[in-house]
Amino acid sequence: MANDLLQTRIGFFTATGRRERNEDFVAVVDPRGHRAVTQGIACVIADGVGGHAGGRVAAELAVRGFLDAYFSLPETLGVELAAARALSSINRWVVMQGRSDLALKAMASTFSALILRGRQAHVLHVGDTRVYRLRERQLDCLTQDHTHQHPNLNHVLYRAVGLEDNIRADYQVHALEAHDRFVLCCDGVYEALPRREFLDLLARRSDPQEDAQRLVQAALDAGSNDNATAMVVDIIGLPDSDQADLERLIDALPILEPPNAGDQVDAFEMLEEIFNGRYSRLLKARDTHDERIVVLKFPQPRVADDAAYRRAFVREAWIAARVHSPFVIKLLELPPGRQTRLYSVLPYYAGKTLEQRIGSGGKASLAEGVELGIKLCKAVGALNRLRIVHRDIKPDNVMLETNGGVKLLDLGVARLPSMSEAPDEDIPGTPSYMAPELFNGERGDERSDVYALGVTLYRLYSGGNYPYGEVEPFSTPRFNKRISLAQHRPDLPAWLDHAVMKAVHTDKNQRHADIMELAFELENGLARGGGNSSLAKRALLERNPVLFWQLIAVVLLIALLITLATK
Repeated sequence: MANDLLQTRIGFFTATGRRERNEDFVAVVDPRGHRAVTQGIACVIADGVGGHAGGRVAAELAVRGFLDAYFSLPETLGVELAAARALSSINRWVVMQGRSDLALKAMASTFSALILRGRQAHVLHVGDTRVYRLRERQLDCLTQDHTHQHPNLNHVLYRAVGLEDNIRADYQVHALEAHDRFVLCCDGVYEALPRREFLDLLARRSDPQEDAQRLVQAALDAGSNDNATAMVVDIIGLPDSDQADLERLIDALPILEPPNAGDQVDAFEMLEEIFNGRYSRLLKARDTHDERIVVLKFPQPRVADDAAYRRAFVREAWIAARVHSPFVIKLLELPPGRQTRLYSVLPYYAGKTLEQRIGSGGKASLAEGVELGIKLCKAVGALNRLRIVHRDIKPDNVMLETNGGVKLLDLGVARLPSMSEAPDEDIPGTPSYMAPELFNGERGDERSDVYALGVTLYRLYSGGNYPYGEVEPFSTPRFNKRISLAQHRPDLPAWLDHAVMKAVHTDKNQRHADIMELAFELENGLARGGGNSSLAKRALLERNPVLFWQLIAVVLLIALLITLATK
């Protein structure tokens, strides 16, 4: 079922602390329904400037006034323009009130807003409240304090709501990822807490309301002399990307000559080349915006007019928007306007491919292969549950991370239920891993993924061999010459040979019905202590039926000769 709504969990907490009154103000508006899609969820925090009579009033006016104005403006304006207009109007109101009311003279307030719409986070900011983002144990501050840098003036604001007739606010937009965690807080929190403690508290990922309260209490316990306020926002699920939008975006981006190490593209610094092939070049790069290491995948100019190759980029982006599995590679989204040419951004995983592991020698142990097989089954299962067929499972497309993680790579040739294929489009895949039915024109389904994973496991256990022999490109395999895994590994249990050979059966109806059935057979076999029953202990008929009947024929022949000799 399509998901059109952003799913969040939000909690906030504020405390007066050692001050006489609380000059912070925080609020969230989650309109749900249509307005949540068009205008988003607005999370806002403000901190009244201390020492001024109307600090609290300014903070509350800034938050309430902004939210009222933002959600009353036409949806067609978009987030950036609507937010700017709303903040500008409330700034003029605060300035006017500060000039006309002696009790509120020179009142001012900081202001930070996080507006979540679709698959993007919009940040509007002025002053020294902050917005942080926690993503995979990396904590980034998304705002810049508008305070003077001189040590004696570092608490003096040069930008705030109410300071000037025309407000100058910072605006940014960031791509959202599932499980992102945002924090909006005032200086009474972040100045009191060491960065490490701040990170550790957030990384606990308890209920947002509980963690917001823990942040505030930790700041007060650490000696904060100011009001303390924090809002914690968790991204639980992202709305689906629209296929038509993806196609328009990708069609609008030119395919240029791939860069080299040392070049810079869209604020990505190219560090080293990872792969350079006929269709694409992969480079390790550093994102100068947040210093993280990524991999950029650039198409070669020769495919500029290849519609199928452009569709591969659409497929990968579409899948990345829907599949959330620790065992499937994800694509990183960039904010609108940053990308000036066609390429994909992927996380950088330290490790080696399964093909490299196989090529390094040494056959996999029973436990190693089963553990890897179950992880790959979960990766393929995450795709198949959404009726996505990978169609190119092979050791080259499996990354073994140094931390023990596993990632299934390359989603560009996957078959998607909502994306039509050209009738004359070739069936993609690598011949040695393609199920027999694919050579007969079928488009691929869950059982063809079972077959490819079966070949992958066969190669892992056998030290690189293929059940039907390696298939050279553009040739058709000889599926009548299957070699049992038992002939390569008689030390392995009988149930494993049965599971792997069932997965690579030429008749798809004789394979496992789906990938999770294969996972169950692997997991259940190992749990039963399957390592105690080796292939060598099985009956000869089961291990090698050809040899069994040859021996029977010899015995019968000898018996016949003895019978004739005695007559």
